[in-house]
Amino acid sequence: MCSQRQVFVVGAGPAGLVLAITLAAYGVDVLVLEKRARNSNLSRALVISTRSMEIFRAWGLEERIRAGAADVKPYLWRTRALASSEGTEFALGYPTAAEAAEISPTGPAWAPQDHLEPLLLELLRSLPNAEVRFGCDVVDLNQRGERVRAVVQSANDPSTTDELHAGFAVGADGTHSVVRDALGIPLHGPDDLGEFHRVEFLAPLEDVVGDRRYGLYGISNPEVGGVVAPRGRSGRWGLSREGTPGRPRLVDMSEDELVELIETAAGVRRLHPELERSNAFRFAAQIAERYRDGRVFLVGDAAHRMTPRGGTGMNTAIQDAYDLGWKLAWVLRGWSGAALLDSYEVERRPVGVHNVERAQQSDGARRDAADALPWDLYGRVRHSWTRHAARTVSTLDLLGKGWTALVGPTDRRWHGARVVDSCAPLVVHQLQGDAAAALGIDPGGALLLRPDGKEAGRWACFTPALIPAAPTSLVVDSPRTEGSPRPCPSPIPSPRRGRPLRRVDVDTPFAPRPHSPD
Repeated sequence: MCSQRQVFVVGAGPAGLVLAITLAAYGVDVLVLEKRARNSNLSRALVISTRSMEIFRAWGLEERIRAGAADVKPYLWRTRALASSEGTEFALGYPTAAEAAEISPTGPAWAPQDHLEPLLLELLRSLPNAEVRFGCDVVDLNQRGERVRAVVQSANDPSTTDELHAGFAVGADGTHSVVRDALGIPLHGPDDLGEFHRVEFLAPLEDVVGDRRYGLYGISNPEVGGVVAPRGRSGRWGLSREGTPGRPRLVDMSEDELVELIETAAGVRRLHPELERSNAFRFAAQIAERYRDGRVFLVGDAAHRMTPRGGTGMNTAIQDAYDLGWKLAWVLRGWSGAALLDSYEVERRPVGVHNVERAQQSDGARRDAADALPWDLYGRVRHSWTRHAARTVSTLDLLGKGWTALVGPTDRRWHGARVVDSCAPLVVHQLQGDAAAALGIDPGGALLLRPDGKEAGRWACFTPALIPAAPTSLVVDSPRTEGSPRPCPSPIPSPRRGRPLRRVDVDTPFAPRPHSPD
């Protein structure tokens, strides 16, 4: 059997789903292939960043995401036990609600990955141009001319195969990416930074912490030596710690030992936690040598491996996927030339390098929001409230699928402007004086924006023909806006070419455990 698509995406994690949603929203025919039988029920990622939430807000998902998010302060509380009122706060790089309100119409959400993924999958399946196939293994991938070919094998019946052809393909298939291996793209950086253990459980710890609601709780008691974190709502929690010589691995401990460890961390006996699963995986801090080979691209964990420190892994993946998605869509719809695709690696790999380096550091989780936010927002237009169509909206709400021009309040001739050498549609929005001033737009001037809110050009007075900056120079050479990052750091040291990855992915579910009598 042979089938034809505009784009196929390998992997239905957050990166693959976000990419497919972005493409399908533009009317691009996209197929997502996933080797798992269903979407993951693991909650490895626990927080959705400000910029990621801005994307989901634009898709109408914010309310549903927050319905499953924990109501916490985005800090780490260092304490001997959850029941103790004594402790110290440490910033984690995420803004508080008050800080977020100054820079965004939304803010970070402490919502686990296993809550987010079903929402993305449901949205994707509602779009007419998208299809998702679970239980499919890509066993061969190559490209010739203007086509990419993949051979897909049924996970349940290896004798059942499908030959797939597309104009472009994307590897969103995780740390052990078959797409990256097929392209022969090496990873640079260490893959043996240690082992990370976690046990997930249900327990009424909200009653224990009281009003000390934090995103992470660092337990200083040496008998625990780990971090306790809420996994959304409904009493879902996790206890995590890095492997230490001489200390038992959580996946090797008995249920009774795990219960005792959780009760010690809580500072409450007879807590009766209900164990769900324990797992272990290795720390790595690696980045792909390149994000593209011809008509095949890498996004998310296929392009970069990060430790949990800082919570940047899933959010970097989401923003990779969104960036590549709109650029692929513009090219496939004929709105832009193929040179636009060169800007994907130019713009996204420096973010990957920075976040991988941060995750490699022992204190990588601890950052002030002022230090971390520029790498999350990454130069998108400033947020300011304004009136539009009899409603109060954010300037981010005015962004469209094509070009968006935000213009000052005094010159209505901008509504007749056009973008030179571009087939992408242009929508012009006239701002109120306060909003225009907040964005640095002169009263008769204009600001030209891409779909992601990055600046493509700025004019002090009316110009009928708008000439945007070249696609590959928009971040590097454009005027600095709120959230634009510092110069990108040098590449990660210690390249390790051709070294086989040691896989230690252990996931052990627990049978329901009856409560013992008090």
